[in-house]
Amino acid sequence: MSQFAINLLFVGGSFLLYIGIAIWAKAGTTSDFYVAGGGVHPVTNGMAIGADWMSAASFISMAGLIAAGGYANSTFLMGWTGGYVLLAMLLAPYLRKFGKFTVPEFIGDRFYSKQARLVAVVCLIVASVTYVIGQMAGAGVAFSRFLEVDATMGLIIAAVVVFIYAVLGGMKGITYTQVAQYCVLIIAYTIPAVFISLQLTGNPLPPLGLFSTHIESGVPLLERLDQIITELGFRDYTDDVDNKLNMVLFTLSLMIGTAGLPHVIIRFFTVPKVADARWSAGWALVFIALLYLTAPAVASMARLNLMTTIYPEGPAAQPIEYDNRPAWMATWEETGLITYEDKNSDGRIQLYNESEAFAPEAESRGWNGNELVVNNDILVLANPEIANLPGWVIGLIAAGGLAAALSTAAGLLLAISSAVSHDLIKGAINPKITEKGELKAARISMAVAIVVATYLGANPPGFAAQVVALAFGIAAASLFPALMMGIFSKRVNNKGAVAGMLAGLGSTLVYIFIFLGWFFIPGTNNLANTPDNWLLGISPLSFGAVGALINFAVAFAVSHATEEPPVEIQELVESVRYPRGAGSAHDH
Repeated sequence: MSQFAINLLFVGGSFLLYIGIAIWAKAGTTSDFYVAGGGVHPVTNGMAIGADWMSAASFISMAGLIAAGGYANSTFLMGWTGGYVLLAMLLAPYLRKFGKFTVPEFIGDRFYSKQARLVAVVCLIVASVTYVIGQMAGAGVAFSRFLEVDATMGLIIAAVVVFIYAVLGGMKGITYTQVAQYCVLIIAYTIPAVFISLQLTGNPLPPLGLFSTHIESGVPLLERLDQIITELGFRDYTDDVDNKLNMVLFTLSLMIGTAGLPHVIIRFFTVPKVADARWSAGWALVFIALLYLTAPAVASMARLNLMTTIYPEGPAAQPIEYDNRPAWMATWEETGLITYEDKNSDGRIQLYNESEAFAPEAESRGWNGNELVVNNDILVLANPEIANLPGWVIGLIAAGGLAAALSTAAGLLLAISSAVSHDLIKGAINPKITEKGELKAARISMAVAIVVATYLGANPPGFAAQVVALAFGIAAASLFPALMMGIFSKRVNNKGAVAGMLAGLGSTLVYIFIFLGWFFIPGTNNLANTPDNWLLGISPLSFGAVGALINFAVAFAVSHATEEPPVEIQELVESVRYPRGAGSAHDH
């Protein structure tokens, strides 16, 4: 059986499973569509959250970024995992106790303002649409390789599959589909990692293999990786970062962005009790840890495999001839995600860092520039082929990569759909809409969201994980502070909440657009996207934490300059934080 047929079997089989589950779990009410009827078991919910969370960015892009940047990009792991701790302790149980369908509905009721609810809808849609671009782009990368279609056709196929099970099943269908997708993606991620760890270190556990001895060289794996890449002008893989402020802010932005992402928060509305919300977060961390503990090993081993493929006799010797390149490289070249240019016409593949420090060495070897460009997003998907693993493993990782992209895309699209149908249409435009009418509006708005996401996914502004990081910054700057102040401050009023959200969102978007070079700045030749031009060296991907501080500051300043919230709202805040019988002042 050909590799294409194997891929088709695994991917097609998983798609049939997802669609079958959606038909079985078809949503018949708005409660089913928005929160799966509120009866999901915490373990099931934890697994669904894991799939919702482990997106194309986690499955496809994160290990690629760590492989390219080493320790400096471990911030993705720290920020995303730490965000779940914040979510479990500070938000999930209180929001579940409040008992609403959506994040904007909580904000609208807590801040007794339709305007606050509408601003929250805008923040949610901006963050979720930005996030879903990364998922659709990731799906396009996976499809373009494994189903041998171009990325645009891959996006269309992904959109059709998501359309069928998300529009039909709503949250109920998505929940049980995500459980199946979690099983697919975690098996797909760990099996190749186990094989590769055994090949390189003899240790079957990738997290332990990362710190084991490299069999071929006899030195620790990370030490061997450092030796090879530093001899080719690259920075030490295990080096610390220079800009600690940016690293801290980026980690913080990812953490509070995680805690503020609507598609994750709405999952905690699907369980029967408040305690179940905490248990769901705990189980989610367990399921997420299985992949996140493996990712650094996958990244390091992929980078080492790539370098030893190009330099089989070591970096001091000649690289391989282009005509003798391995089959996996030729296959990925067809997708355009690996490109080669023979700059010195010697027929060999030079892969090195074109830095000033390495220039004399490159010149002495007759090299005229780096000749191989490898898209970060392919390293996890290509890993089984790089390591010559069996065809069924390649088919499995194809299904896993698509499961990761589609599971998160479905959750995001549901969050967008809920915001439009429940918060915008029912909450502001037509409060008397029937349940049947609202369900129809939810399905139509999700269909529109899928079309928009597919169009934007065809031209994403960066790697999947980078686009996702922008979404986290937007959620961190706009929604997280409003949720925190809504739960823990009785003094913040509607005017403060609205002003804070607008200030946080506006400042973050302006910074992102200017310093990613999406706005033309006179006198800069539009070269804003360089660290030298960033404010205090703060990356656009890190600015969400600063935006959150601006949000908090503006909200508190405006609230203290205006009237206090009504007494009933203050009592509501206290009742959400304290259970009956716990001695709260208004508990009677």
